[in-house]
Amino acid sequence: MRRFYLLCAALIAILAVAGLAQQAPGGGPYKVSKIVKVGGAGTFDTVLADNVGRRLYIPRKNPGRITVFNLDTLEPAGEIPDAAANGAVVDPKSGHGFASSKPVVMWDTKTLKTIKTIDVQGGPDAILFDPFNDRVYIFSHTAPHATAINAVDGSVVGTLDLGGMPEQAVTDGKGHVYVDIRDTDKVAVIDAKTLTVAAQYGLEGKGGRCSGLAIDVKNQILFAGCREPQTMVMLRATDGRVLDALPIGSGVDSCIFNPGTMETYSAQVDGTLTIIKEKSPTSFVVEQTVQTKESAKQMAWDNKTGRILLIGADYGAAPTPPAGKAPGRGPMVTDSFSVIVVTK
Repeated sequence: MRRFYLLCAALIAILAVAGLAQQAPGGGPYKVSKIVKVGGAGTFDTVLADNVGRRLYIPRKNPGRITVFNLDTLEPAGEIPDAAANGAVVDPKSGHGFASSKPVVMWDTKTLKTIKTIDVQGGPDAILFDPFNDRVYIFSHTAPHATAINAVDGSVVGTLDLGGMPEQAVTDGKGHVYVDIRDTDKVAVIDAKTLTVAAQYGLEGKGGRCSGLAIDVKNQILFAGCREPQTMVMLRATDGRVLDALPIGSGVDSCIFNPGTMETYSAQVDGTLTIIKEKSPTSFVVEQTVQTKESAKQMAWDNKTGRILLIGADYGAAPTPPAGKAPGRGPMVTDSFSVIVVTK
């Protein structure tokens, strides 16, 4: 009998350990430490943390403007009017900011006053500042897929055909810009010196409809956040070789690599933040999944404090869809727009 009880106790212990192992992605050091309701009308897409100027830029539409907050306190710091944009970037050297609006709005980061507007073709969506040669890239789902702008004077340098619909882009700061191409399931490589497409990396069927992209510059590894299937695909930036693929949440829209912790953050519309650890340049693991807020698919990273800042809102009941159609999202609840702060 005593042996029977010992066997039962051992079995219970084994099951408990197995249960903890299954729950591991949900446990970990990261947590939602604060939710700040900043309110305001209008839709939203991306968010930018200006780590040097200590400001947080959040583009809003209907009406179109860029709301600006103190990055340290999250208190309102101003507004850039007449900028119906999906994204914003800042060049800390010239002190110029740019919005992916049409026309592109260029402003002074100290005064938040508009300097000029820049006519571009296509439909501005994603945006990237590349310090390699002080250029701003405006990305569009329609041709021309990329427009390069001189960050110093706001002049258009040239345009580029990427062969598909670009999403998030990253730079290695050494002459290469990488862009998710959502409809071809590839990552395009731009030669920043010549403003040409140097390569197109396929994902070998590991991921599709990728909308997030991050880079480990030191080890030259790209992290492509994909929606179909819901995976993070790791590939070498030098030749596109796929290294691994791991599961993430549903509806990824942004990815960020933290070189201090060797972690990649992936934000999803289902209200999850997936954290993937780079154990070595060829070994990766899902370290934690943090429940944030549904709709919080965009984020910024404050490299001074280590905070991850996501944006999201509450929504009412969705209207009944027509027969055969999937239900959509209901109206945004008034003044529910919030900044969700994730910390260790």
